[in-house]
Amino acid sequence: MAALLLSLLIAGTVSGGTALAQRRGGFGGFGRRGAPIPIQPNAPYDGRFTFVRIRYGPDYGYAAQGMMWTHDYPAGEQHFMKILNEVSYLNPHTEETDILPFDSPELFRYPVAYLCEPGAWTMTPEEAANLRAFLLKGGFLIVDDFRYGHWGNFEAQMLRALPEAKIYDLDVSHHIFHSFFEIKTLDVPQYYDPPPAIFRAIYEDNDPSKRIMVMINYNTDISEYWEWSDTGFKPIDESNEAYKIGVNYIIYGMTH
Repeated sequence: MAALLLSLLIAGTVSGGTALAQRRGGFGGFGRRGAPIPIQPNAPYDGRFTFVRIRYGPDYGYAAQGMMWTHDYPAGEQHFMKILNEVSYLNPHTEETDILPFDSPELFRYPVAYLCEPGAWTMTPEEAANLRAFLLKGGFLIVDDFRYGHWGNFEAQMLRALPEAKIYDLDVSHHIFHSFFEIKTLDVPQYYDPPPAIFRAIYEDNDPSKRIMVMINYNTDISEYWEWSDTGFKPIDESNEAYKIGVNYIIYGMTH
């Protein structure tokens, strides 16, 4: 039933997608990302689930294609939170989202954080220390949207926060892929990356029987489907799979 609802929700957003894309200035991501857009204010803290995107580098007050950590903002998280709101009881903020650096004390108010394009990611010592504290205190980090050639930088930065960490490959049997929707294959549709998508994890105490602290979508870009699911650029069933994976991650992060 949840999968059917997800299909209907996405179908509703895709209706009229060509006209919508034209109003936004074009196809394939150029129009929506063609000019910088202002960063929206963070949602006032009220205890509700809030999508938290990690900022690295200076706070310029805007999002742009050349600022890698902003990719898919804000449409990706807004669309995703609307789907999450419909299929769960989390009651997330659906319009307001948060952007925080890793060294923000406010990060500890939120159980789940999202980092994209870590091929360009760097941290200060304070950010590395705070990321470590966040993860060890129960935080869950989702990493998305990077590919071959970016792994070395991601691993180097992550090991600054967790120098003892081991990174494990996952297969579809892991319960994160069954925490809400039943994900039947990790041969997921790719928006523009050549297959295969690779899913990896860092476990608490490097123990695969314990919780995942860092969930890594490598050589893929799940959030690209979230951003463009209202345009009709890709088949609905492909956007479905991206939303299912995202929902599973949030449910897992909130229950582990």
